[in-house]
This record gives sequence, structure tokens and C-alpha cells, in this order.
Amino acid sequence: MQNEKALLWTLAAINFIHIVDFMILMPLGPQLMRIFEIGPGEFSLLVSSYTFSAGVSSFFGAFFLDRFDRKKILIWVYIGFTIGTLGCALSPSYGVLLAARVLSGVFGGLTSALILAIIGDVVPNERRGRAMGLVMAAFSFASVMGVPIGLFLASLSSWHTPFFILTGLSLLSFGMISKFIPPIREHLGKEVRRPHPLEVISRVTSNSNQMRAIGLSVMMMFGQFMIIPFLSPYNVANVGFSEMQLTYIYIAGGAFTIFTSPWVGKLSDRHGKLKIFTIFMLLNMIPIGIITHLGLTPIPIVLVVTTMFFVTSNGRYVPAAAIITGTAKPENRGSFLSFNSAVQQLAAGMASLGAGLIIGENEFGQLTNFNNVGYLAIFFSLLCIPLARRVKVVS
Repeated sequence: MQNEKALLWTLAAINFIHIVDFMILMPLGPQLMRIFEIGPGEFSLLVSSYTFSAGVSSFFGAFFLDRFDRKKILIWVYIGFTIGTLGCALSPSYGVLLAARVLSGVFGGLTSALILAIIGDVVPNERRGRAMGLVMAAFSFASVMGVPIGLFLASLSSWHTPFFILTGLSLLSFGMISKFIPPIREHLGKEVRRPHPLEVISRVTSNSNQMRAIGLSVMMMFGQFMIIPFLSPYNVANVGFSEMQLTYIYIAGGAFTIFTSPWVGKLSDRHGKLKIFTIFMLLNMIPIGIITHLGLTPIPIVLVVTTMFFVTSNGRYVPAAAIITGTAKPENRGSFLSFNSAVQQLAAGMASLGAGLIIGENEFGQLTNFNNVGYLAIFFSLLCIPLARRVKVVS
């Protein structure tokens, strides 16, 4: 158990760095849109470029992740991710930053799939909800510490600074991987013949249960990533926040979810993952509806709504991740989760890009049509509930 805890904390640290790397670009939106003189469409491309490349790499990762020791492949993938993050830090222009985000996404997508695969291999189903809750708490810590500190440093110096810091943290985390993650090879002996790439696709697409799990991932991404990339630009342009005050949103939301994420994991194990998922999915629609209709609003009121959004978003993801992971057997888990991550990332990219096409800008610099994006996000979120009820956990 002690070794398991050290492993989970290591995965949480990796997840923290990966999530901050992905998230930091969105609250930097107002600054990047001003510096590079770009609109909502170009900014949504910057965000979606990461998720699209992550999706493509995860798709091809489905063909080889189960062929290697999990620790060994994690190290190689993480080296690529670190190089991509350094590229973001050194980017002098919009075009170079776009290319660097593509490179970061290529390895970031594989990192996410490997984290879930390792949890699935090492932690039994009866404790998997808690394990997911601990590792996914990295999202909360990224929100309450990583993103606000990154924003603060960016406001004092430049937007490059957070990426330099993330590069340094990535280098330090290699020591944790070496010390706390053991070689994980058990899955290698469970299938003598490794499948051809087309067999991997066929095996997933012919499994109706896994296809329902993938469908659930897609709907969840559309329910969230039509909103999240424009949360910061909208609050600055329409609600009255300064770029510095954006840190309050992430501090408040993250502070609560640090405690609620492990709590949700325990609730999922005790009362059933489907039940807890349904409750938090329904609750999540309330702040989505409010956030997308705000005008000039006092900061405390906005913080209550955005905090509820973070708490319920994280709360629905913890049991969903456990449900989706449990649809694959250990010998095929890496390939399935990589395939699922590919579709998930592509869906997030499409959601962000789609929202960028819907959202406009008026003569005062305010964003328009965000309310319509909110209606679409609620619609996709509603579809998740009946879909989740049809997904069966097999391991």
C-alpha cells in the first residue's frame, strides 16, 4: 500500500505538470490575443491544436503502448513532452507557438493514456475510484496553485515564464518516475501475439461496451470544451475582470476541488460510480447555464458560480474515468485507453474550434453568442447520463 501511494503521488505530479501545461494557455488568452493581435477563432485554433495533436498521437499510441513496459515507455513519452514545453517557452511568435503546442500535444496525449493504464494495472477495481480521485486531484492543485502562480508570474514578466517553470518541473519529475514507478510488465505476458494496428481498431470498434464508453468520453468533452477555453476571455471582455483577477477564479475553484476530488472518489466506491456521476453531471449544468449568460457582475458572485463549475466538472470526471477504465481487460487496457484518449482529445479540439466559430466579437471588444454555446454544452451533457447507464465495468 505504501508503494502504491508513492506511485499514485508520482502519477499525480506528472498529471499536475501535464494539466498546467494544457490549462495555462486558456487563462493566458486575453494576453495572447492582445500581444499577437488575434481573435477568438485564432485563439481557439491555438487551444485545439494541442488537443488535435494529442488525439492523433493517442490514436497511433493504441498500436504500441501495450507492447512495452509501462515505466519505460512513460519515460520516453515524457522526454518528448518536456521538449515540447520548452519549445512553447522559447516561442517568439504566434506561428512558432502554434507549432510548439502541436508538439506538446503529441506527447501529452500519450502521457494521459499511460497514467490511466498504470492505475488500471496496479490498483484493483474496489480501490480504483479513490486512486482516480487522488491522481485527478492534480487538476485541482493545478487550478489552485499552478495556473494562478503561472498567471501571476506572466503578468509580472511575460507569458513565456510559466512554460520555463514547467520545463524545470518536468526535469525534476524524472527522478520521481525513476524512484517510485516500478517496471510494469505483467500485461506483456497476457497476450502472446501482439495485434496488428487494424486489429486494435477492430477490437475496440466491435466491442459495443467500449464504443459506448468512448461515446461517453466524446459527449463529456463537448459538454466542457465548448466553455472552458473561453472562460477567461469572456470574464475579461464581458464580466469586468482584469487579467490579474482571473487568478481568483482558479484559486477559488481549485481550493475546493482539492478536497472534493478525493471525496468524490470515496463516494464513487461507496455508493456506485454511476450514481455519483449522474448527480454531478446534473449539478454541472447549473453553472454552465449561468456562466454563459453573465454580464457585468460583482467578483464574489462570479467566483461562487465558477467554483461550482470546477467542483462539479471534476466531480463528474472522477467516476467517469473509473467507469471507462473498467471496460477493458489488463492485457488490452493500454491500447483501449490510448484509443479512447485519441477520440477524447479530438472531440475536445472540435468542441473548442466549434465554439470559436460560433463566438464573435462586437465593436466594444466583447464576446458574443456565448449563451448559444452554453445551450449546446448543456445538451451534450444531458446525453451523457443515459449513455453512462449503458456502460458496463468488466475489470
